[in-house]
Amino acid sequence: MSLILSTHADEKSTFVITASFTDEDGNAVTPDSVTWTLTKSDGSIVNSRKDVEETPDTSINIVLSGNDLALDEDETSDYVADGYSGLRILTVNAVYDSDYGLNLPLKQSIKFIIDNLIAVS
Repeated sequence: MSLILSTHADEKSTFVITASFTDEDGNAVTPDSVTWTLTKSDGSIVNSRKDVEETPDTSINIVLSGNDLALDEDETSDYVADGYSGLRILTVNAVYDSDYGLNLPLKQSIKFIIDNLIAVS
Protein backbone atom coordinates (compact mmCIF):
# COMPACT_ATOMS: atom_id res chain seq x y z
CA MET A 1 0.00 0.00 0.00
CA SER A 2 1.19 3.50 -0.80
CA LEU A 3 1.32 6.33 1.66
CA ILE A 4 -0.14 9.59 0.30
CA LEU A 5 1.21 12.75 1.92
CA SER A 6 -1.27 15.55 2.58
CA THR A 7 1.51 18.15 2.55
CA HIS A 8 2.50 19.33 -0.93
CA ALA A 9 5.99 20.25 -2.10
CA ASP A 10 6.60 23.63 -3.73
CA GLU A 11 8.04 23.59 -7.24
CA LYS A 12 11.88 23.70 -7.26
CA SER A 13 12.00 24.35 -3.50
CA THR A 14 13.08 21.91 -0.76
CA PHE A 15 10.96 19.08 0.62
CA VAL A 16 12.04 16.62 3.31
CA ILE A 17 10.43 13.21 3.70
CA THR A 18 11.23 11.24 6.85
CA ALA A 19 11.23 7.46 6.52
CA SER A 20 11.08 5.38 9.71
CA PHE A 21 11.62 1.65 9.77
CA THR A 22 9.84 -0.92 11.94
CA ASP A 23 9.74 -4.70 12.02
CA GLU A 24 6.66 -6.96 11.92
CA ASP A 25 5.97 -6.22 15.60
CA GLY A 26 6.15 -2.44 15.17
CA ASN A 27 9.55 -2.12 16.85
CA ALA A 28 12.09 0.32 15.42
CA VAL A 29 14.73 -1.41 13.32
CA THR A 30 17.89 -0.26 11.60
CA PRO A 31 17.96 -1.80 8.12
CA ASP A 32 21.13 -3.31 6.68
CA SER A 33 20.66 -1.18 3.56
CA VAL A 34 18.37 1.60 2.32
CA THR A 35 17.86 3.01 -1.17
CA TRP A 36 15.20 5.20 -2.74
CA THR A 37 14.00 6.12 -6.21
CA LEU A 38 12.00 9.17 -7.32
CA THR A 39 9.57 8.75 -10.23
CA LYS A 40 6.64 10.37 -11.96
CA SER A 41 3.32 8.52 -11.96
CA ASP A 42 4.24 6.96 -15.34
CA GLY A 43 7.34 5.35 -13.78
CA SER A 44 9.92 7.62 -15.43
CA ILE A 45 12.88 8.51 -13.20
CA VAL A 46 13.13 12.11 -11.98
CA ASN A 47 16.51 13.88 -11.98
CA SER A 48 18.50 10.61 -12.18
CA ARG A 49 17.27 9.74 -8.67
CA LYS A 50 17.35 5.96 -9.00
CA ASP A 51 18.59 3.64 -6.24
CA VAL A 52 20.03 6.50 -4.18
CA GLU A 53 21.83 4.97 -1.18
CA GLU A 54 21.27 6.26 2.35
CA THR A 55 23.10 5.51 5.58
CA PRO A 56 20.83 3.03 7.40
CA ASP A 57 19.23 4.18 10.65
CA THR A 58 15.87 3.68 12.36
CA SER A 59 14.77 6.94 10.71
CA ILE A 60 16.25 8.85 7.76
CA ASN A 61 15.52 12.21 6.17
CA ILE A 62 15.31 12.20 2.39
CA VAL A 63 15.95 15.73 1.14
CA LEU A 64 14.50 16.61 -2.25
CA SER A 65 15.25 20.00 -3.77
CA GLY A 66 15.70 21.99 -6.98
CA ASN A 67 15.42 19.73 -10.04
CA ASP A 68 14.03 16.91 -7.87
CA LEU A 69 10.92 19.08 -7.60
CA ALA A 70 10.91 20.59 -11.11
CA LEU A 71 7.78 20.31 -13.26
CA ASP A 72 7.84 19.54 -16.97
CA GLU A 73 5.79 21.62 -19.40
CA ASP A 74 3.17 18.86 -19.67
CA GLU A 75 2.71 18.96 -15.88
CA THR A 76 2.00 22.66 -15.49
CA SER A 77 -1.65 22.65 -16.55
CA ASP A 78 -4.24 23.08 -13.82
CA TYR A 79 -5.50 19.55 -14.34
CA VAL A 80 -3.73 16.53 -15.85
CA ALA A 81 -4.73 12.88 -16.24
CA ASP A 82 -3.86 11.87 -12.65
CA GLY A 83 -5.80 14.85 -11.30
CA TYR A 84 -2.81 16.83 -10.12
CA SER A 85 0.13 18.78 -11.44
CA GLY A 86 3.34 17.06 -10.48
CA LEU A 87 2.45 13.79 -8.81
CA ARG A 88 5.67 12.12 -7.63
CA ILE A 89 6.35 8.73 -6.08
CA LEU A 90 9.26 8.15 -3.74
CA THR A 91 9.89 4.41 -3.42
CA VAL A 92 11.99 3.31 -0.46
CA ASN A 93 13.65 -0.11 -0.44
CA ALA A 94 15.33 -1.54 2.63
CA VAL A 95 16.65 -4.90 3.80
CA TYR A 96 16.61 -5.89 7.48
CA ASP A 97 17.02 -8.83 9.83
CA SER A 98 14.49 -9.91 12.45
CA ASP A 99 13.44 -12.93 14.51
CA TYR A 100 11.48 -14.02 11.41
CA GLY A 101 14.43 -14.16 9.05
CA LEU A 102 17.50 -12.57 7.55
CA ASN A 103 17.66 -10.15 4.62
CA LEU A 104 13.93 -9.43 4.69
CA PRO A 105 12.71 -6.84 2.17
CA LEU A 106 10.91 -3.69 3.30
CA LYS A 107 9.33 -1.57 0.57
CA GLN A 108 7.14 1.53 0.69
CA SER A 109 5.88 4.03 -1.85
CA ILE A 110 5.19 7.59 -0.76
CA LYS A 111 3.11 9.73 -3.10
CA PHE A 112 3.17 13.52 -2.97
CA ILE A 113 2.21 16.45 -5.12
CA ILE A 114 4.34 19.33 -6.34
CA ASP A 115 2.45 22.63 -6.48
CA ASN A 116 3.07 24.67 -9.63
CA LEU A 117 4.22 28.10 -8.46
CA ILE A 118 3.59 29.62 -11.95
CA ALA A 119 6.35 32.30 -11.73
CA VAL A 120 9.18 29.90 -10.82
CA SER A 121 11.82 29.31 -13.47
